[in-house]
Order: sequence, then structure tokens, then C-alpha cells
Amino acid sequence: MKRTSKAKARWVVKAGSNLICSGGPLLIRAWMNQVAELKQTHHIEIIWVSSGAIASAVDRTRFKKPKRTLAERQALSAIGQPMVMDLYNIALQAQGLLGAQVLLTYQDLTAEPQKTNLKNTMKQLLKWGVTPILNENDTVATEEIQFGDNDSLSARIAKTMKADRLIILTDVEGLFDSDPRKNKKAKRVEKLFGVSPSLIKRVSSSSSVGSSRGRGGMASKLGAARLATRAGIETWLAKGDIPRVLIQIAQNQKIGTKIKA
Repeated sequence: MKRTSKAKARWVVKAGSNLICSGGPLLIRAWMNQVAELKQTHHIEIIWVSSGAIASAVDRTRFKKPKRTLAERQALSAIGQPMVMDLYNIALQAQGLLGAQVLLTYQDLTAEPQKTNLKNTMKQLLKWGVTPILNENDTVATEEIQFGDNDSLSARIAKTMKADRLIILTDVEGLFDSDPRKNKKAKRVEKLFGVSPSLIKRVSSSSSVGSSRGRGGMASKLGAARLATRAGIETWLAKGDIPRVLIQIAQNQKIGTKIKA
């Protein structure tokens, strides 16, 4: 999306469960430090989409069984969501910033008047300089817990809010031309011009889906990138714990995989 020179750029940034849990408070603080710099130096508004509620609850409780009922997953989400939000709030407050929690279901992005109300709320928060922290409302959602993921949510939010860029932070360097876990000579794809269904299918068939903590995999991220780029939104897939990853993207450094709109 192109904006006038006087207008602020707008990014949607998504962070996955594995990063949230493995990186912990230090990584979240580093991200929010970059958010402050992006706002102040680069004049970029940030909408943050964060996974990690259920995974955080599992890490902090004795509930370790891999297979969970819907009620158990919803209860874990209710436990974990404030844990994750506390980490973001503390990190934002250290930068003199405010965060706002926004929990969504699929209907909030597809049905009226919910969609209009969401857009108005988000615009007001950004106008106030508040950083929205979004997640699926897994405590009450049913279908989303079974089939949805925050990769898709982040792309839909980017489209709804007319973002300039979608940044998906993951635990790998980006997209590779083959599975780097199986092929040591695999090379990172630095740039793509759009995402084809055949690419998503190939990646889906050659890699595992998600991790023990998250539901998405590279195919999910490419699906989100396809949705965003078809809406004119440039998308980046990058390793989330690289030092100053967001600043490097703002400077158009050769990092991760850049997918042109």
C-alpha cells in the first residue's frame, strides 16, 4: 500500500509461540525497544499479533499431556493470555509506551458491524500512539482453535488495516529452496515475487506443520504471505531473534525472505 510522504507507514508484525516461549521477557523487551525506535525514528505505526497464550500456560503449569480437549485448550488460553500480555506491557512501559490487548474471533474480521467497530478501535489506538497487541480469542473460539492460526490472522489484519508491510517473525531464517533440516546445502530464498499455490503445496508436503508449541508452519506463513501480497502488502519472513531484526527490515537489509506485492 502506498502512502503520501507525510503519512506514517503501518506494519503488522506477527510473533509465533515458539519465539515467545523460548525468547521470553528478554526477547519481547528487545522487540518493544525496536517498536519504539520504529515509531520515533522511522515513523512507522505497529500493530502486533502475538501467539503464545496456550504454550505459555503449558510451560507454567503441570498440564503437559500432548492431546487436549477443546475445553482444556480454552482454559489454558485463559490462563496464558494475561501472562503474555504482562510481558508486552512491561516491555512497552520500559519504553514509555502503552499497549492494548485486542482479542479476536473470525467473525470480527468478516461480519458487520464487528469489522467496522474493530477498524475504528484500531485507528483510535494508533492515533493515540498505543501499540495494539492482537491474538485470537481462543477462550471462546471453537473453529479457530481447531483450524485457525495467527499467520492467517495477521494477514487478514494487514489487509483490513491497509498495512504497508506484514512481518512474520519465525524461528527459521526464512524460506529455503529445500528443507534445511534434511539438506545442509539448502539456500535461503532472499526474494520472491508473489506466492503461488504450487509453492505452498510443495512446502507443505516437504516440511512438518508447526511445532510442539505452535500450529503454523512454513506453509501457513506462505499462505498468509499470499493473502497479503495479493492485497498489495509487501511481506517479510524473518528469524525473530536476530538482533534488531525489525530495524534491519526497515533499512531493507538482506535478511529473511522478502515477498514483493
